[in-house]
Amino acid sequence: MTDRALALTQQLIAIDSTTPADGGCQGLMIARLEKLGFRIERMRHGDVDNFWARRGNSGPLVCFAGHTDVVPTGPRERWHSAPFAPTLRDGMLYGRGAADMKASLAGFVVAIEDFVAAHPNHPGSIALLITSDEEGPAIDGTVRVVETLAARAERIDYCIVGEPTSSARFGDTIKNGRRGSLSGALTIHGKQGHIAYPHLARNPIHLTAPALTELAATEWDQGNAYFPPTTWQVSNIHAGTGATNVIPGELTLQFNFRFGTASTAESLRQRVEAILNRHGLDYTLHWTLSGKPFLTEPGTLSQALSAAISAETGVSPELSTTGGTSDGRFIADICPQVVEFGPINATIHQLNECVAVEDVAKLAGIYRRTLENLLL
Repeated sequence: MTDRALALTQQLIAIDSTTPADGGCQGLMIARLEKLGFRIERMRHGDVDNFWARRGNSGPLVCFAGHTDVVPTGPRERWHSAPFAPTLRDGMLYGRGAADMKASLAGFVVAIEDFVAAHPNHPGSIALLITSDEEGPAIDGTVRVVETLAARAERIDYCIVGEPTSSARFGDTIKNGRRGSLSGALTIHGKQGHIAYPHLARNPIHLTAPALTELAATEWDQGNAYFPPTTWQVSNIHAGTGATNVIPGELTLQFNFRFGTASTAESLRQRVEAILNRHGLDYTLHWTLSGKPFLTEPGTLSQALSAAISAETGVSPELSTTGGTSDGRFIADICPQVVEFGPINATIHQLNECVAVEDVAKLAGIYRRTLENLLL
């Protein structure tokens, strides 16, 4: 398993699959899955490659989900070795996507190969949902596949997303949920004028300040047992023409909520607009909900995965909902139990991204043991 998992990870890293490109990664995976009897459905939308693969027709259906696309490399001259030339050094495997998430993709395939070899007539079904649009807009990727499955009433019982969740030690963290993300693009309308004649103008910066202070000081909720309190943060603010003697005519501001299940997107929208209205602002506000929060309470899937991690590594993982969004938010619409597990995330999206060689094989072993715990 060690050699095969490492070799496939290296093959995948060697492919430049900067989002939304797949570059042939999915073809490598599909070729091996077809030999195991998987039915493959390629689902290309726009510039995005996706595939759904399934082996078996009965339940329960265990799905592995992930993405072949990676973030841009950044300055290549600052890498210690070429980002798409997988390099072994001091027990680590270096390359863009090593941890996020080509080691997990290789782990999926090798785990399934070993499981099917040992249990060719296993009960239930195994599936993979793979996209090349997770690191990008996430418009034509997993969400499209989920829409297709939902339209034909094909549901998943258990899903493991291969995101790099481990923190200080490999195996220490399983993500059993993620916060939602709600963004707003706000324009406050004033009246432009000469700065020496403020009575003839209406300064949107001055008008906005009290409302902005209230928004920043608001406690949106207190969180709950699974999620921290909702946060509201301004990411960009702009006003003015660049001249020192002109009162600007408008102010633009971008903000974002990260929220758990103690609030809803609708309740947050209503409260923001109530504050803006109370301050008498003339405004335009456009909302973007990029992800709803999802939560899988401790149960069959988290227990099966935790037992597999402990057996393979000796580590007892903790459940966590911290971090950003993931494609789990889409899969949760057709799957009651969705968790994420993968390598240490210390170097993801950074220069010289890497994964420990010994963790690559352990990862495949964990995925295989989880299949055994759920299907046998």
